[in-house]
Amino acid sequence: MEYVQPPAGTLTTSLAALAAGVEPATIRDWVRRGILTRCGGSPLRPLYRIEDVQAARTAAKPTRRGQRSVQVA
Repeated sequence: MEYVQPPAGTLTTSLAALAAGVEPATIRDWVRRGILTRCGGSPLRPLYRIEDVQAARTAAKPTRRGQRSVQVA
């Protein structure tokens, strides 16, 4: 079931990614890493609170062992 419009104050994965300026895969990665938590929906169509997405966007992201670092020129 695709939401025509998610409930007030919540975002779907696609909308959360758009709001945070990242790809939907990044939103799913933040959930897996514990940076962002779901607030409802279903396992296939999770919902996120707008405030949580904004906090996750600015949260410190721990690096993973073996992860390549970004080179700033």
